[in-house]
Amino acid sequence: MSKYDTLWERIAEAKEDRLELSFEEVELLAGLPLDHSFLNAKKELTAYGWQVEKIQLKECRVRFARMEAGK
Repeated sequence: MSKYDTLWERIAEAKEDRLELSFEEVELLAGLPLDHSFLNAKKELTAYGWQVEKIQLKECRVRFARMEAGK
């Protein structure tokens, strides 16, 4: 179990194929402060059919994208 499971589950429920969230929104969805461990944990999201497409440090935003079937 990952501390980010709640975040991954909420992203997996999204109807859109892409989501762009601020760091603050990610923290609210996750229910915990965003820290450096997110960089290692982001690979867990693929089990939910999603991936982290881009992390924008200057803008403090993360873009998530639904994975194509078969990938």
